[in-house]
Amino acid sequence: MFHRILDRLEEWLILSFMAAATLVTFVSVMMRYLMGTGFTWATELTIYLFIWMAKFGAAYGVRTGIHVGVDYVVNKVEGAKKRALIITGISLGIIFTGVIAFFGARWVVFIHGTGQISPDLEWPMWIIYLAIPFGSGLMCYRFIQALVKFLFRGETTSAGPAADLREGALDNLKEEAK
Repeated sequence: MFHRILDRLEEWLILSFMAAATLVTFVSVMMRYLMGTGFTWATELTIYLFIWMAKFGAAYGVRTGIHVGVDYVVNKVEGAKKRALIITGISLGIIFTGVIAFFGARWVVFIHGTGQISPDLEWPMWIIYLAIPFGSGLMCYRFIQALVKFLFRGETTSAGPAADLREGALDNLKEEAK
């Protein structure tokens, strides 16, 4: 139940950030060209929305397996070597995103202490920077989910039919055609 709610929240946030950024940009451009005026804060808000969207989108990418990966070597080995490479790759993802989340949280605390605000929106910058620990923390959690799924079920996350078109996947078709 928790994972379902988290999945839907993640998708809703990505969609909302993208839709809001698109709407703000569209309205601002239309106002500029039709009325000769626009929102002074539109560009800044759009940038912040896309940053948040990208951080949560990266976590979504881990969950759904749509990230680009260099898996040529992994696909060429079998058995224990393949298992070790997969575990190592996912573990490095956990470590990297965990470190980014940790230091991102420290950065948020530091920025909060400075009282820094954004230039046009005049929002506290620590709120903007929360995208780093939240997005990286969620991405770390998604890597942990992927590792648990692999360790207990032997499954890796696939992007669906497109994942079958990776390097080496067509080799079997060539052999069958002969």
